[in-house]
Amino acid sequence: MSGERRPGRLGVGVVGAGRVGAVLGSALRAAGHPVVAVSAISAESRERAEQLLPGVPVVDVPEVVRRSELVLLAVPDDALEGLVTGLADVGAWQMGQIVAHTSGRYGVGVLAAARSAGVIPLALHPAMTFTGTSLDLARLVGCTFAVTAPGPVLPIGQALVVEVGGEPVVVAEEARPLYHAALAHGANHLVVLVAQAAQALAAAGVDDPGRVLGPLLSAALDGSLRAASAGAPASPGGVASGGPGAITALTGPVRRGDAGTVRDHVEVLGALGAGTGAVDVPLSYRTLARAATSRALAAGLLDAGAAQTLLDALTEPPRVAGMPEDRAALDGVGPPGADGPGDHGAAQDAPDPDDDRTQEDDA
Repeated sequence: MSGERRPGRLGVGVVGAGRVGAVLGSALRAAGHPVVAVSAISAESRERAEQLLPGVPVVDVPEVVRRSELVLLAVPDDALEGLVTGLADVGAWQMGQIVAHTSGRYGVGVLAAARSAGVIPLALHPAMTFTGTSLDLARLVGCTFAVTAPGPVLPIGQALVVEVGGEPVVVAEEARPLYHAALAHGANHLVVLVAQAAQALAAAGVDDPGRVLGPLLSAALDGSLRAASAGAPASPGGVASGGPGAITALTGPVRRGDAGTVRDHVEVLGALGAGTGAVDVPLSYRTLARAATSRALAAGLLDAGAAQTLLDALTEPPRVAGMPEDRAALDGVGPPGADGPGDHGAAQDAPDPDDDRTQEDDA
């Protein structure tokens, strides 16, 4: 560690000037912690470092670690463990150094090689998407961070989160995989639902599906999030044993027990799948409608008879020729150019090796 330590302030080194690392480094700097070094491999990450961390030396990773009192590891999940171990092998970690990573998937176990050298381990995951620009700094205010750390040093992680404007939420080491899966399921699959709904609207002749969906989906999301916060937390014991929570915001034909409408939806979406190859749309509808029915029944929003009628409608064989059953393979789903998951032919930008979060993995 280099330089004189200011009281209460830490010399921060950022490993990985991706969209998350550069922004969090800038936020820590604004909170009074000097950023002493940053690593950046690609031209894009170097430009990002220059914009968000002006004047900070760009050096190699071991030198970042050597100069720092707080090392922020903002690298892809799959690279994290190897990086930590490799730095341990060359003796880079220093006794008493604080090492924090930003992966949602891992707790502090992934830092085991660094802990053996006497570092203070922290796992700090911001539950938001990042653009890698200064716009993210304002969005950090009120953002929740999953904080995982050994009990004695947990307050250090919580304090760092508060300093950048976030709200710390303690997540146990063994719960990190489930925590991350929950975020990915909610955020990533929401995008898939929007893509599917937009494709169906386009097939119905709607010129601007996003404009039509916007107010409806915004209201549904806002209502369900409010209900999730206000209701009793769901029990890990299963749907039937959980509190009502977000499902109380459910509207539409399942909530009304309107099996005829649900049956019609299955039929027309089946026709869409058969005609375009987008078979994921009707299959998703049936799966989620079954889940909505089960949760609505458990929450007392439907009686048993109405729920069974809905489930019967959702398990009837598709009435459209050529429509596959749920077990059908989904390889190559959707036609090229469709606003949905079948558009596999589009050119993809090469990934930034510094970027800890690609657009496909923002949770």
